[in-house]
Amino acid sequence: MKVNQIKIEKNMKISDLISQFDSSGVLGAGRVARATNILTEMIQDENMNVFMSLGGPLIPGGMRNIVTKMIKEGHVDLIVSSGANITHDLLEAFGGSHYRHEGRDDEELNSEGIGRIADINVGSDDFTVFETEITKIFEKISSQKNHVSIQELLYEIGLLVEDESSFIASAARNNVPVFAPGLIDSMMGLQLWIFSQDHDFTVDAVKDMHYLSDIVFSSDKVGAILLGGGLTKHYTLASNVIKGGLDSAIQITMDRPEAGSLGGAPLEEAKSWAKARCGSNLASVVGDVTVIFPLIYAAALDNLNG
Repeated sequence: MKVNQIKIEKNMKISDLISQFDSSGVLGAGRVARATNILTEMIQDENMNVFMSLGGPLIPGGMRNIVTKMIKEGHVDLIVSSGANITHDLLEAFGGSHYRHEGRDDEELNSEGIGRIADINVGSDDFTVFETEITKIFEKISSQKNHVSIQELLYEIGLLVEDESSFIASAARNNVPVFAPGLIDSMMGLQLWIFSQDHDFTVDAVKDMHYLSDIVFSSDKVGAILLGGGLTKHYTLASNVIKGGLDSAIQITMDRPEAGSLGGAPLEEAKSWAKARCGSNLASVVGDVTVIFPLIYAAALDNLNG
């Protein structure tokens, strides 16, 4: 099959462009098209539960509304998030913001109480509001329960957050469980530790596994959208090893495979561990999630509505 040269037309839809990618070859464009096709199929399959992992600074990087839309549209059934993405979602829910500012000196930023995530800045005042508000929520939850799983904690927090754009709030209201195995490694985790110093309040990570395994075993099929690598990717993959692995998955990551890290491993490698089934439908795309996934999801929405 020959490679067709990409044609750009005025007013073409994103799905039309991705369709051009599909016939252009097996380089980056072809992989983006394959990932789009797999995502469309996962969403369309009523017998498939779709898990999504959120690694890296996706919420401060502008992906918040996309994750929330996917929850509200019923396009994702379960989320595995880093503690940082949860923290930054709640920071915005409590009235804080993330700011774009390139080229500032880091020592100057430090003196002004500003933390930098690449080209994104967050002020200490925003985190002060976060710390105050999350402590109030911990007080409310701990007055009713003193032993919860991480997923239960995030569900209760979501119910108490009044922000239509918050993915934590939307997940709670749409019965989409959110797991965060690395929650303690975040500003929210730090606040949990501080709160626990003078409160009888325990957050149990092992308790999550009972609920998560029940979801996996009760699913006819499981598909995964793996955004970024690291712990959230592995937790999603490993949770499915108990039933023979994922049936379908796409991965977008900046990590490379040469170092042998899980974050950079192509999804096909997961077949050797039974974290993805033999014969499963997989696509790995190397690139920036905040650029590639909005294109893929927008094209998938075109496909679904077309």
